[in-house]
Amino acid sequence: MKFRIIFRAVRPFFSALAVIATSAALVFAIYFTELGLQWITFLGGILVAAILAEATRVSHVEWVVARRTAQLSAVKDKLEHETLLRKRADETILINYPRLHLIDEVLTIMVAFFDTEGQCQYHNRAFTEWLHLRPDQIHGQHIRKILGSNVYQETATSVRKSLDGHQVQYERMQKMPDGTVYRLRVEHIPQFGENGKVSGFFMLINDVTSPGDLQKQGNAELKKAGINSEVDTSIPDGASNQDTFVASFSEQISGHTEVMNIKAAIEKGDFSLYCQLITPLAIDSGEALHYEILVRLIEEEEGMMPPGAFFPLAEKYGLMPHLDRWVVQHVTEWISHLNSPDEKMKNSVFFINLSDATIGDPSFPEFLQLTLMEHGVPGAALCFEIPNSELTSRPTAIAEFAQRIRQCGSLLAISGFGHDRISFDLIRGFRVEFLKIDGSIIFNILRDPVELAKITAINRVAKLIGVKTIAELVENEETIAKLREVGIDYAQGFGISKPRPLSE
Repeated sequence: MKFRIIFRAVRPFFSALAVIATSAALVFAIYFTELGLQWITFLGGILVAAILAEATRVSHVEWVVARRTAQLSAVKDKLEHETLLRKRADETILINYPRLHLIDEVLTIMVAFFDTEGQCQYHNRAFTEWLHLRPDQIHGQHIRKILGSNVYQETATSVRKSLDGHQVQYERMQKMPDGTVYRLRVEHIPQFGENGKVSGFFMLINDVTSPGDLQKQGNAELKKAGINSEVDTSIPDGASNQDTFVASFSEQISGHTEVMNIKAAIEKGDFSLYCQLITPLAIDSGEALHYEILVRLIEEEEGMMPPGAFFPLAEKYGLMPHLDRWVVQHVTEWISHLNSPDEKMKNSVFFINLSDATIGDPSFPEFLQLTLMEHGVPGAALCFEIPNSELTSRPTAIAEFAQRIRQCGSLLAISGFGHDRISFDLIRGFRVEFLKIDGSIIFNILRDPVELAKITAINRVAKLIGVKTIAELVENEETIAKLREVGIDYAQGFGISKPRPLSE
């Protein structure tokens, strides 16, 4: 290293020393020796070459110096320009500070900026005060954590559109902890970077609740309690005012309590997720183990409430889409943290039943896509079950829903297949991966030749169209042996495995 430094320091002097040495040798040869003309000419040529080399080096050095001087001058000019721009920017900020202060501290409209990852990078004071959160609980946090899962699910489609570069406006109702419901007007304004791509979006929230809305809320609460804000003088035949009031009060209060309990269970996470194994029947098939997701409601005193007890209530009050989204969100999050050394577990597919209301919800595929992207989970990890009855009653809507689910990369299964009529023709319009043969058929195959012939026919046609079959309600080893004989691909039931908590 030291030798290189010394060499670089003395290298410019080599040419000059060579010229001086050659000149001295030439003079000595002319005056002090008897060398012939040819030697003098040779030494003179060397001297001229050395002089030209030195001149070339000096010229190159001058060119390098000129170039570096020009670069330094350009950098100096650029620095002066940037300093001027910075000074102007500081002056502009100083001039605009009152307006910026108005947005940050005084303006009642709530303003927040979310980047393409959904992280909050800016918010004003009104946004913080409205949410009753500290600034550190908002800045850098994901929009789902800030607004809550329910609100995020409702606005997922709008968020997606704004990240695609579209300005979005909508209104929504927000219920506060004290029970007051506010009407909010929300606007998403996409922000574009220098490359023309969306770098995030501004969310502007304005409280547009009017006194009339609050009055309507008060009347609605009275009606929920069985008390009308306007006196109703009509009395049904054979019933007194007191009887009418008691009947109305009992019906409406009980229904209100039920729906509020289910809403609270979804918001608080009182539901528990279980899974039941779906195992391949072929011995040493190498196929992955799959699981069906089951939902149970946790009760403080009675333990687990079976789905038959709360599903009808959730369907009655239109809460099934909220519950389905809760299930998808939590299962996807659980899969994202799955770290199993078992390759079969890594390739597992998790089956999720969807309600009729969710299948008819046009915003659900958008929610699914956002959820999969947020947790980095491939769509093929989820398989959504569509009831066979829905397929036969509204095939066009099911085909459209299936197409949008497939765009997310997720799989599809027809559940309860064969219970009504065989509908292979209906699934030709869209591809499914699995047919779940109805458990009422599987339960009787050992004692009813007709049912055995039915599942044999279903399995044969399924193989022809490239669909795998799953037998439901498998209860014993005899049934498993018969299903293997028929060639059914998978089996599910208490004879295979009982449901267990998903987290185990």
